[in-house]
Amino acid sequence: MANYEYIRVEAKDQLGLVMLNRPNVLNALNRQMVSEIIRALESFEQNEQIRVMVIYGNGRAFAAGADIDEMAADNPVSLELLNQFAEWDRFTLLKKPVICAVHGFALGGGFELALACDLLFAAEDAKFGFPEVNLGVMPGAGGTQRLTKLIGKTRALEWLWSGEMRDAEDACREGIVNKLFPKEVLLDETMKYAQMLANKPPLSVRLIKESVSKALDYSLYEGMQFERKNFYLLFASEDQKEGMNAFMEKRKANFKGQ
Repeated sequence: MANYEYIRVEAKDQLGLVMLNRPNVLNALNRQMVSEIIRALESFEQNEQIRVMVIYGNGRAFAAGADIDEMAADNPVSLELLNQFAEWDRFTLLKKPVICAVHGFALGGGFELALACDLLFAAEDAKFGFPEVNLGVMPGAGGTQRLTKLIGKTRALEWLWSGEMRDAEDACREGIVNKLFPKEVLLDETMKYAQMLANKPPLSVRLIKESVSKALDYSLYEGMQFERKNFYLLFASEDQKEGMNAFMEKRKANFKGQ
C-alpha cells in the first residue's frame, strides 16, 4: 500500500477505505490531500479484490472546507497553471461505487467531496454548507453543479447565496443524504451497506452507476438507448448466467465479476 501524508488507506475484504487524516485542522483539504484521495481511489479501482470504496473523516469533522491559507495568495494565472481542479475531474471517471460517511462539518470543498460520491450517509450531528460566498468566492469543484442537479435551481441558489450551514435532517429531506444514523454507529452502518453492495454482481453495479450518471445529462430517449445497450451487454457476462441459474435453482448466487 502506498504511503500517504494526509490520509489513511486500508483494504478490508472487498472494501477500500480512505480516511481523511488532518484532524488538527478539521480535515481541511489542501491540494496534496485531494491528490492523495484521488490516487487512493484510483488504486482501489485497479484492485480486482476491491468492489466498493468508502470515504470518511478522522476526528471531529468530515472536512471543514478547503485550506484557505494555501489559496489566499492565488490569482487567475496561478490557478490556471496549477489546473486547480484537474484532480477533481478524475473523480467522475471512477467506475466502482464510492460511499461517503459524514460526521461533523462538511463545508465548502468537504461538501463538494461528499457530493462527488455516489451515496452519502451522515451522522445526526453533520452540518453541510457552502460558505465560499462569505469569502468573496464561490464553489469551484462542482458544488454549484451537483447541488443544483440534486435539489433544483431555486433551492440551490438560496443555499449557495446565503452561505449558511444546514443540519443533517435538512440535507436528508432535500435528498442529499441517503441515510441518517447516530454518530456512534455511522461508520459501522456505512460499512454494512458497502459490504452488501460488494456482494452484488460488480458488472451490474458498474453499468447501473454509468447509466444513472448519463440520465443527468441525456434526454430521456438518449438515456434509454444507453441503458438498453448496457442491459444487452450484461447478457454476455458469467454473472448473468450465475444469477439467473441461482434464482431458478433457489440458491444463493456467487458473483465473480466476470
